[in-house]
Order: sequence, then structure tokens, then C-alpha cells
Amino acid sequence: MLGEYVLPASGSAWQETLICALTSLDHKTPAARRALARSVTAGWLRTERHGRRSRVHLRPATAEMLRDGAERIYSFGDPWEWDGRWLLVVLRVPEERREVRHQVRTRLAWAGFGSLGGGLWISPHVERERELRDATGAGSAAELVSFRAEIGDVGDPAKVMAEAWDLDAVAAAYRDFIARFGRLRPASREAMFRAQTQLVHEWRKFPFLDPDLPADMLPARWPRKRAHDLFHERHAQWHGAAQEHFGALEASSRGPAQRVA
Repeated sequence: MLGEYVLPASGSAWQETLICALTSLDHKTPAARRALARSVTAGWLRTERHGRRSRVHLRPATAEMLRDGAERIYSFGDPWEWDGRWLLVVLRVPEERREVRHQVRTRLAWAGFGSLGGGLWISPHVERERELRDATGAGSAAELVSFRAEIGDVGDPAKVMAEAWDLDAVAAAYRDFIARFGRLRPASREAMFRAQTQLVHEWRKFPFLDPDLPADMLPARWPRKRAHDLFHERHAQWHGAAQEHFGALEASSRGPAQRVA
């Protein structure tokens, strides 16, 4: 919701706007307030008092993260050409620093890497090496070492793919996405806001799930293109009404003085 509606506008919104938006997405009001409070405590958001109201602002690091995420989400699934090279990454983290291991593994998954076990990760996207350069900053308990390589004559590449990624589960997730949003026909502006938010929420999971393998390595009738085209078609259809609904919530959350101004 922050990336789809708050970031493209001013980078801020009234607290009540966000709470109303969350409740329209079937979250209870107390849960919505707790979610905002946790986001402020975690340092993702900051609040600014305006009389009895609070204005919620994205912190610079949060805005940058959302911009990077939006670029990845909206470009994911576009055609690309592969030069035959793989990026291998060795991850080392002390056993007692499990929280660090989890953070780095999550980052590797977001970048499309698959795990071969033993701290070895693989991706066909060599260009994503630069995304890992700040993953092990000064004082970090994690150590990453990267290699650029080609698969040799020994071994079965298909077996490597099967060990790194569960492609059957990815295909099933794409088909569920197509079935759900292919038949969805929201009629009202609020319904389109809900549909648009759920559409983006579900699509943003695929960069974690799908390694975006070269076309000649994919199983027959791979459903990503159908899901990709459906996502962009529905997003374009619902975009205007969804933004208008969020704007109406924002307008209704202003005080009388601000509305007159």
C-alpha cells in the first residue's frame, strides 16, 4: 500500500487514511493501528502531529527501498537474453548468528537466487552481483564470496535446477494467480482499490519464488508470460479508480481547515 499509493504521491499520508485503507482490505482497526505503530517503531515511518491528527511520512531509506522494489516488481517477467553464465555465491555466517543468516538468505531469495545447500547459492542473473555488495557491510557477521561460471560437461543441469528451485510449485502459484485475477471483475471504485492492492501484493511474491530462468531452460507451457501479461493488463485497468479511491480517503481524513484551503 505504501509503495502503490503513498510513494507515488507526496511520500506521506494522514494516519487515518492508512487505517481506513487497511480496514477496507479486511484488517480490523486495532490491527491496522498496531501495524502502523510497529512500522514507526521499526524506523520505516515517522509521524508528525497536526493538532489531533498525525501525518505519516516515509523515511528516506524506506522510500528508496520501495522504489527499488517497485522497479523489480513491475519489470519482473520481461523478456531478457542470457549469455550462458551463472552467478555463484558462497554464504558464511557463524552458527550463533541465525538472525543474520535469515536476513541474508531473504535478500538472496529476493534477488532470485536458489540454494544448493551448504551455503552455496546460484542465479543465472550475473548482473545482480552488484545488489549484494552492501549485504555484508563493516562489522557484519556475514561473509559472501561470488563466482561467475558456466556449467561444464559433468553432471545434469536439470538436476541442479530441480535442487535449487521448486519449479512445479512456482508454476502452480502462477496458475492460481491467473485463475484468481483472470475472473475478478470489481465494479465499484473501492472494489477496484481492493483488487489493485491485492493484485500487486500477490505479484510481488514472484521475484522470491521464480528465479526467472532463461527461456530454453523452462518446462513446456510455462505460465509466467500469461501471468505477466494479466498483471499488467489488470493493473492498467484498475489503476485510475484505485488511485482515486485512495485520494478520496486522503481528502476525507483532512481537517475542515485543510479541506477549505
